[in-house]
Amino acid sequence: MNYTIYDFLGNIGVLLIIGAYFMLQINRLKSTDLSYSFMNAAGAVLIIISLLFEFNYSAFIVEVFWLIISIYGIYKAVKK
Repeated sequence: MNYTIYDFLGNIGVLLIIGAYFMLQINRLKSTDLSYSFMNAAGAVLIIISLLFEFNYSAFIVEVFWLIISIYGIYKAVKK
């Protein structure tokens, strides 16, 4: 197996999404916080980038929707 920069970026994306969810569960973030949506959006973008080099259709669909929902959360937080 050849570990590439794109694998690294995807792993950072996974850490961002898992970290955001963990911080939500331990009450360090609220789901309405800009940082929560931003972490999810950034994570989704990084995973999508990695998927462009090692494509998986199902994972790609999940990440596109994760990004869209996160962008909506960012919009709501900024609008507030």
